[in-house]
Amino acid sequence: MISAGDFRNGVTLEIDGQVVQVIEFQHVKPGKGAAFVRTKLKNVINGGVVERTFRPTEKFPQARIDRVDMQYLYADGDLYNFMNMDNYEQLAISSDIIGDALKFVKENELCKVCSYNGSVFSVEPPLFVELEVTETEPGFKGDTATGASKPATVETGATVSVPLFVEIGDKIKIDTRTGEYLSRV
Repeated sequence: MISAGDFRNGVTLEIDGQVVQVIEFQHVKPGKGAAFVRTKLKNVINGGVVERTFRPTEKFPQARIDRVDMQYLYADGDLYNFMNMDNYEQLAISSDIIGDALKFVKENELCKVCSYNGSVFSVEPPLFVELEVTETEPGFKGDTATGASKPATVETGATVSVPLFVEIGDKIKIDTRTGEYLSRV
């Protein structure tokens, strides 16, 4: 059990039958009345964000989220197939659970599959990926002084904004959280 006074960012709890993660918290001590904890909570199952206040003495059970490293194998229609690298069991996850999580992930890359009580609710891609540019317009000499960018399509089909000097065939490093170009490889 975790009391509201011990909340920290990233803590996962069960509140009113919902599995939530603390995004922000603030201890408030008004001049009049009792202190309280103001929080911003994200429902880890459906992604909804809610703001709530608690007394510092309120206690909640900590939710146990399992994060397992699995290799992304292939997509088959609406199902994405993963393999557990420890016991070689395969798992098929539907596209509505995955959403946009795999738009920068190639086949055979490792991802974290998150589950609560045995039911999968999300897939976390690696933080950084290296992908090859398959389509982009050519940059012109002398256009680099302004820091301009152009759209480029990578081998997974996703579109990224890249500097003008990036050409077809270049390998680039991408941050999967923001979808931003980081560097050439």
